[in-house]
Amino acid sequence: MARATGAIEEDTTDGDWEYRPVQLPGDVSRVTAAVRLAIQAEFGGWELSRVRLYPGGVRKIVLRRRRSKRMLPEISF
Repeated sequence: MARATGAIEEDTTDGDWEYRPVQLPGDVSRVTAAVRLAIQAEFGGWELSRVRLYPGGVRKIVLRRRRSKRMLPEISF
């Protein structure tokens, strides 16, 4: 799902964890990136697993959360 502030790729699972890769373009400020990740953590149960900063300011982020039998709801329109 591509957006002006970044892209979310397909979620993956590995054992007890599920992972969500997120890519933020270089023109996204550090404060905006932090707010976006805080929202993911607060409402989606995600935590920061890895951040890589590439030339041009592109950030590739991997979020993770423990898998549960009870699925957390996603935002729907």
